[in-house]
Order: sequence, then C-alpha cells, then structure tokens
Amino acid sequence: MSAVGRLPRGLPERLPDGERLLWQGAPDWRVLARRAFHLRGLAIYFGVIVAYGFGSAALSDTPLAGVAWAAKLAGLALVPIGFLAAYAWAVGRVTVYSITNRRVVIQLGLTLPMTINLPFAKIEAASLKGRANGFGDISLLLNAGDKVAYLVLWPHARPWRLARPEPMLRAVPDAGRVGQLLARALAASADMPVPAVSDAQPGHVAAGSKEPVAA
Repeated sequence: MSAVGRLPRGLPERLPDGERLLWQGAPDWRVLARRAFHLRGLAIYFGVIVAYGFGSAALSDTPLAGVAWAAKLAGLALVPIGFLAAYAWAVGRVTVYSITNRRVVIQLGLTLPMTINLPFAKIEAASLKGRANGFGDISLLLNAGDKVAYLVLWPHARPWRLARPEPMLRAVPDAGRVGQLLARALAASADMPVPAVSDAQPGHVAAGSKEPVAA
C-alpha cells in the first residue's frame, strides 16, 4: 500500500474493508511488442526487403547507387519498428494489472488514463495461454450482458473477439502462478472447488469461475 493520503498504485481508490490485494503486475513490454504488435514479424519483413535490396544492388550496373537506396530503405524501416517498440514500452510503463479477492482491475491508457473494474460476478470464466519463458496471457470471458468496448481495452483484449470482447492480462510474467491465484480467487468467490491449473505452457490451461474456456 502507498503512503497515507495517496491512492494505491494501479487502483482507483483505497480498497474497502474486506477486500485484499492478492497480486499486481504489468505486461513485459518486450513480450508485448512481439505478441500484440507483431514486432518480430515486421522486422523480418523489412529485413527480407532490405536484404533483397542489397543483393540486387550488388548485382546491378550501379552498385553504389543501389547500396545507397537499400541503406535508405533500411533507415526508413527503423521508423515503424522503433515507434512500435517505444509504444510497447510506454504501454508497459502505464499499465497495472491488479487482482483482489473480489475483482480484477486494469489500469491503462497513455493519453487518457482510465481504470477498468471487473468484479468477479461479471466474469464468466478465465483462461490462460502460456508462452515461452513463463510469460502468458490471461483472458477474461465476461457475462453476456457485461461488455467493455474492444477499442477501449486494446491492446489488453483477446485478439479478434470483437462481438464479445474479452479483457486480457497480456505478457504476464510467471503466468502459471498468476493464473492459479486467479482461479482460486474466482472459485472462492463463487464458493466452488478450485479448478486445476497446470504450468503455463504454449497452448495449455483453462481456469474458470463457472466453466472453463479454451485458450
């Protein structure tokens, strides 16, 4: 908790009596850049184009001019790559994910900071998709009548779930442990047995408050 007179980090207000903070974290900006913004794919795309440009220049009648053109293209390619990397870093800096014994809270927004409160009563199920090195994404399926606009959530939204957007805790470190913690909190809130959640491995794991949902 923060000092007296200051709001707790990542929360819109002090927690009421009986509510406890169980976990707080933020997306790893490097993983976020690769998974949400597809930075690696973009870099490979531009790399192939630049390599082709240098290869063509070496075989042309005016190699110096060709090399200069390819070098200029490489410089231009760094602009979108650098922008996306910087944006991912900024998103990682301002985002705070919080799990209490009653809700999930997502603090987000660069130009317009906002806080999204997701009480457990509004969460139908949660699923974990593990990534390499212990990172993972935890998506939250909301009740049919409870919706948060996809554009408001992005990039903290499960991809392509436009009709029924699912908030997502993205690029979470130690995702298996966090998923288990959330599963226990959801189960305790619903007064249900705790569902089993295995280690975060690619393509694995679903944990729900009412029923599991495949990742």
